[in-house]
Formats: sequence, C-alpha cells, structure tokens
Amino acid sequence: MRSLVVATRNRGKLKEIEAFLSDIVERVVCANDFDGFSETIEDGETFESNALKKAREAMRHTGLPALADDSGLVVEALNGRPGVFSARFAGENADDADNNRRLLDELEGVPHDVRRAAFVCALAFVTPQGTERLFFGRVGGRILEEKRGSEGFGYDPLFLVDGFGRSMAELDVEEKNRISHRGQALQSFKEYLCSIENV
Repeated sequence: MRSLVVATRNRGKLKEIEAFLSDIVERVVCANDFDGFSETIEDGETFESNALKKAREAMRHTGLPALADDSGLVVEALNGRPGVFSARFAGENADDADNNRRLLDELEGVPHDVRRAAFVCALAFVTPQGTERLFFGRVGGRILEEKRGSEGFGYDPLFLVDGFGRSMAELDVEEKNRISHRGQALQSFKEYLCSIENV
C-alpha cells in the first residue's frame, strides 16, 4: 500500500503503528500532517463504533485509506471502567499522569489478586472505495500499585502483562507490538492487507 492515514494525534501510538507496518505501507501519515483535520467526537458506546467513526472521518478529510483504533483499559474491579473513557478517565483535558492517578486512587486498598484488567483494541480500516473492516485484540494483566518502566504511554506503566512479570512500559517496541492488544489487531490488519495485495 502506498499511503495510509492514521486517525490519531498521539505520536506514541503512531510510532508503534509505523514500526509494525513499515514493510507493507510506504507512507504512514496522521492527523497532524493535514490542515483543518478536526478532532473526532468519540461519543460511541463501544470501541468498535468509535474506531469506525474516526476512520470514516479521516478518510473523508484526506481521501486516503484510513486506519483508526479505539483502545482502552477494562478493569474488573471497576465494572469495566474506564473502558471507552480511558483517554479521559480523569476529565476531558486529562493527561496520562492524571488518568493514572485516578486509576490508582480508585483501586486503593484493592488486593493484588482482584486487580485483573485487560487492554482492548478495536481497529477500523476504511477506504474511499467503500471497504470497512474491523480487527480486534485483547491482552490480560493486572494493575500494579505503582508505575514501572519508561517505554509506552497511557496506562502502560501500571499494567503488569500476564506471563511476562513486567509492565507494558518495560517491554521494548518489538515485544509490545508482538503481544499487545493493538499489536494483535495490527497483525490481523497486516495479514488482511497482505491477502488483498496478493490478489
């Protein structure tokens, strides 16, 4: 594929996606590369609906095939919260530090074995020709009581990955892409792209 627009302004997320697709997509661009690219209002009740909305708007604005994900943290002890509100868990203008602080506050006193959680990703691909496809990923883990690691972004430093004994922020980009929720969805997307390129 020659060009793909990723509907994000998050440079950390873009870096992961570029690394993953570098051998199959010649040029990956994002919202920041275009004038007048307004922020999508993520008002869907599911990760899938938000991802599709973002991809459709990016495709319409740029005329390019578009990829968008809606990812989030689902915590069992919080009845699935923050879920689709993961990016704004501590408020509309919250940053990663604010969201992490609120998560720790809400889980204060919750024992380690009851801090089960999962990162979930819905990835939407939309083309000017009318193709719309969804891809999914999920990785399980637990919420730590304090941050560990300096890689990644978002809730990564607080998420202890099942089977690794390390937080998501302690994994390098290659490891994270291989096992993460976004990595799983991107792998399915990459396999799909390879299949249609070879038709």
